[in-house]
Amino acid sequence: MIEIDDLGLGDARPAPASGPDWQPLPARARPLFMLSGALGIGLPALIALVVAAVVLGPGTTLLAAGAALWLLLVAIGAWMGLRKYRYTLWLLDADGFALRRGRMWHSETRVPASRVQHLDIRRGPIERRFGLSTLLVHTAGTRQHAVAVPGLDADDAERLRDHLARQVEHDDDDA
Repeated sequence: MIEIDDLGLGDARPAPASGPDWQPLPARARPLFMLSGALGIGLPALIALVVAAVVLGPGTTLLAAGAALWLLLVAIGAWMGLRKYRYTLWLLDADGFALRRGRMWHSETRVPASRVQHLDIRRGPIERRFGLSTLLVHTAGTRQHAVAVPGLDADDAERLRDHLARQVEHDDDDA
């Protein structure tokens, strides 16, 4: 089995309760997940509030209640983003790569090295600002043909990509 620390991918935080090999996302990803959650709920609610203001006219008490509701929805979205961040873990071992998400609706995606087609790293402007990347693992097959891991440390994403690429090359050489 490949040790994560041998790859230089270890994290200074203690291992999560779900197992010593599962790696959490870096703390720098937390605000990104919170912002994403807040915008995911807050932006449609803001559009609805603006439409209501145009229809009802300014100054109504209903709009004040709508603004308070909008703030509550933004806070709930940020909280949901924080939960998504907290319960996103990844694992790299000799068999391939795995991604675990969620607590209530738990999902675990396993990508054997033999199924990896190619690997991409994506960095948007906000991710670059925080030193983060999204690793895209494209797989063989048609259903869920790519696994995206947002919020990875940029160096970890590159190491994971390079390591998985070496595993794929090694598997191809053995075939």
